[in-house]
Amino acid sequence: MTVPSGTVPSGTVPPGTVHFVLPEPTAPSGGHEFDRRVAGLLGLREVRVGGRWPLDGDLRGLARALADVPDGHVALLDGLVACAAPEVLRPHAGRVRVVVLVHLPLADEVGLPARVAAELDARERECLRSADAVVATSPAAAARIAARHGLHGVHVVVPGVDPAPPAVGTDGSSRLLCVASLTPRKGHDVLLAALRGVDAPWTCAFVGPGEPPAGLDDRVEVTGPLTGAALADRYARADLFVLASRAETYGMVVTEALARGLPVIASAVPDALGGGGLLLPPGDVGAFTRALRRWFADDRWRADLRALARARRAELSTWDSTARDLAAVLANLRP
Repeated sequence: MTVPSGTVPSGTVPPGTVHFVLPEPTAPSGGHEFDRRVAGLLGLREVRVGGRWPLDGDLRGLARALADVPDGHVALLDGLVACAAPEVLRPHAGRVRVVVLVHLPLADEVGLPARVAAELDARERECLRSADAVVATSPAAAARIAARHGLHGVHVVVPGVDPAPPAVGTDGSSRLLCVASLTPRKGHDVLLAALRGVDAPWTCAFVGPGEPPAGLDDRVEVTGPLTGAALADRYARADLFVLASRAETYGMVVTEALARGLPVIASAVPDALGGGGLLLPPGDVGAFTRALRRWFADDRWRADLRALARARRAELSTWDSTARDLAAVLANLRP
């Protein structure tokens, strides 16, 4: 893993000169963690907007936040807020420099009614086309967003990861870990269906906020959201990290696992995983079943996956690198 420098170059973004408009966090998530880390490293002026974005956000609060940005200054907005409310951004076009940070395209959330998804997609398109700059958190996401909305020059700022000691695990195979919000997009139902087809001793921890899917096996532990030392302990004691997402923009939990040399079997996370594990098609129960059966049956393959994870661990960048990349985008726009 790249050794962190501990500092972000001075002079790129003077503290307080960028207004970072972001939603009030309701539960731990990769997007909230990204926002928190870059805001702290770059000294951004955080402005929180309440409500349940993107469907029921505080539009008046967003309008007040934008009105407080001085003429010509930079407003960096979390896409969960900005893309839901282009009509609020519209009066400020040309007055402030708007940068939209897209963690996940709004219509990619699984389970939305088709009418709602189409409306959110149209709102996102209007917002991003009017922005001075658009930032995505992976190369694949930037390409998808550009193609979807007819954009040019979407910037890529990849999330960082903190250095961590190697996972200790248990017996080398039986303890599985899935860190993800319990929503349809994260594919816990796919993972459960696959695990039912595995004839081997296993346990799996589902770590994250939300309601668990129906039909839980008694070998599945639902912990709720965990952070800090409690979450680090779960990674440390796991033998395999599994994630069956149907859609992701990046997948920070995957690099958290790889930072510990933890083998990974996952879907929808090509940029986070790199060559560090097994990437499967989203929603493919059969592929996950076959992969998990092989994990338990093939000692050599388990060793190969551990070697891939260790190699990827050495390639991962840190939050300092993330902050420098975002600072470069913002520095080109500020007055």
